[in-house]
Amino acid sequence: MKIGILQTGHSPDAMRDSHGDYSDLFEKLLAGRGFEFRTYSVVDMEFPEDVNDCDGWLLTGSRHGTYEDHPFIPPLEDFIRAAYKAAVPMVGVCFGHQIIAQALGGKVEKFKGGWAVGRQEYDFGGERVALNAWHQDQVVTRPADAEICGTNGFCENAALVYGNKAFTVQAHPEFTSDFVGELAESRGRGVVPDPLLDAVADNSALPVDQQRLAGQITTFFKERKLAS
Repeated sequence: MKIGILQTGHSPDAMRDSHGDYSDLFEKLLAGRGFEFRTYSVVDMEFPEDVNDCDGWLLTGSRHGTYEDHPFIPPLEDFIRAAYKAAVPMVGVCFGHQIIAQALGGKVEKFKGGWAVGRQEYDFGGERVALNAWHQDQVVTRPADAEICGTNGFCENAALVYGNKAFTVQAHPEFTSDFVGELAESRGRGVVPDPLLDAVADNSALPVDQQRLAGQITTFFKERKLAS
């Protein structure tokens, strides 16, 4: 199955040699699951010609806000709506989660409650799932077609499913604890409150459920449903 990675941002320059770009993190997360990948750097205005060029689309995170004025955002929203209409499955992560919601009628804004960084716990249908997060923006109003499938007290719309057409998560299943720890130092200081960044290091030894989410993403792409 061919998955097109729509890259909406780049990992920090200082971390790219050791960790790769965001597309590389997803290829590693989903390795050995029967996918082939092609990356389109939509943030740099590299778009697929057609929504059927791949069997599914994966939208990455980004340092940008969905509500900001960037050239790539309007055509990306058009692409999302076209893929949704054509029922080509989409998975969105962080910015990808937000831009899919925004394109389909939801609302994203800078959350008044502040930031979530590092290991967070979510309720996925009664099961506790731990994932690394890095965001201040949130989906505050979900589209009419979206149902909550993951939530916590800080982020109500932490994971959304749109029937068999899209599955999106606010957290970062592709982020290892090492990666988010380095991110805290390279992009966090002076932006995110220091106590939150210090907690990233304090929680770095605790496990996160990357492979559980990798399984959900795989099942959604291949079977158009969420793994239990």
